[in-house]
Amino acid sequence: MALKQLTTVLAMAAPADSGANVWVSFVPFAVILGIVYFIVLAPMKRQQRRVQQFQGALKVGDRVVTTGGIYGSITRVSERSVQLQIADKVRIEIAKSAIGGYQGQEPVASDTSAS
Repeated sequence: MALKQLTTVLAMAAPADSGANVWVSFVPFAVILGIVYFIVLAPMKRQQRRVQQFQGALKVGDRVVTTGGIYGSITRVSERSVQLQIADKVRIEIAKSAIGGYQGQEPVASDTSAS
């Protein structure tokens, strides 16, 4: 009988500090968010910054390739588009974001439609 009363008294004792339990359960979540940031988000931001710098530095005369695989030479640059000469007397107007890189070099912007 005394054992039953003792367990009842212990069960009615003050609960442990629940504030500490909340922080302990938050730690794994924070670690996962940190891992996602450093593995996924930070490299994406660096790549985006690199592409924006590349597209901002485009100038007339650059020989480029588009993300669609069209090779040409830039004949005019505006804020959002460029004009490419792809053959004698053949010029096309394309968006700056469609320029993938310089001819003969590794592409700066990858083709996102392929993935």
